[in-house]
Amino acid sequence: MALAGLKVIEFAGLAPGPFAGLVLADNGAKVVRVDRPNSSSSDVLNRGKRSIAVDSKVPAGRELLKKMIASADVVIDPFRPGVMERMGLGPEVFLGDGHKAGLNERLVYARIVGFPRTGSHKDMAGHDINYAALSGVLSMLPGTKPTFPLNLLADFAGGGMMCALGILLALIERGASGKGQVVNTDMVAGSRYVSSFPLIHTLIPNSPMAGGPRGTNPLDGGAPFYNLYACKDGGWMSVGCLEPQFFKAFLELFLKSIPQDLIGPGCWKPTLATQGNRAEWSKLADFLEKGFLTNTREYWTNVYHETEACTVPVLTPAEAGKASKSLIPEAHPLVRSQIPGGPHQTPLPTMRPGILLPGQDTDNILREYGLGEDERRSLSETAALGKPSTKAKL
Repeated sequence: MALAGLKVIEFAGLAPGPFAGLVLADNGAKVVRVDRPNSSSSDVLNRGKRSIAVDSKVPAGRELLKKMIASADVVIDPFRPGVMERMGLGPEVFLGDGHKAGLNERLVYARIVGFPRTGSHKDMAGHDINYAALSGVLSMLPGTKPTFPLNLLADFAGGGMMCALGILLALIERGASGKGQVVNTDMVAGSRYVSSFPLIHTLIPNSPMAGGPRGTNPLDGGAPFYNLYACKDGGWMSVGCLEPQFFKAFLELFLKSIPQDLIGPGCWKPTLATQGNRAEWSKLADFLEKGFLTNTREYWTNVYHETEACTVPVLTPAEAGKASKSLIPEAHPLVRSQIPGGPHQTPLPTMRPGILLPGQDTDNILREYGLGEDERRSLSETAALGKPSTKAKL
């Protein structure tokens, strides 16, 4: 696997940090999550990881963490600005400060925060919805009011995934220079980056993609041929036939599959030209809404399956899991490209997700870092390790 043998220290946090660690673990990295002693965890992004419980408030605990990071390839810092520095574990300790050498100058020190590290918001609390709001992207999402897409935009796309990408780029650079570096990710900037396409279109006068108010453009619910439609049984169908050839395939099948009294004498009937005529989009939207409501989601699924109409059912998580032969999102084997005629790709191990109990791997991890029995006993006696938690919550 691409990251086999890579040693990663991930300080326990919420969604984006654990997701960045998950991406690395799924591709072979040895990820150790650092938890507080006697804490509980509801983190489900722990596939392939292990946990050690260390009290950073105890001098011996801080020294242990310093030792671990000094021999790691990557550290993931999910805290607000200044927290790692106050623990004596800031980047300059490991990468140097320009005057004094660091303990691990090959370290990739990845830091992820919500608001930018500089500016008036840097010390404020926030969550995905707040970071998306400041990015400018949330204002573009459809609805009578902007609709936020769960916590996918800032936490995972603009946060965890951008952090993982930064780590990988830093590792590539390290291969050339031999030097590590700090990777700074903030979820406001990350959300803007992954939304480059729509944001750039807002700067283009009269852009066909984002030139109008929210809800009037092709990708924000304004186009009837790129939208969701309710069916007779309460299910939904997704329609995404943006290109003329796909709209043609969609419309021909739709007109054949609806009750013919909807297109009888005196009824308005769309043509292929309707797609390019914005003045008729409202009529087309009403027509499609009425048509889809005449039958069930299963009916419409069968109508459009294996066609060029870009129309498929909206599945529930359980249905999507069944369709993919698993209710659990697997590690991503297709992310690793397979070169025809190249070496056989080692299949990814099947790892069922569950709650990783804080500290459950503490003793084994300490042994791997070369701590003998006397040293482990001393850490316990100074309360640097606390006691492994036996509680977890879903």
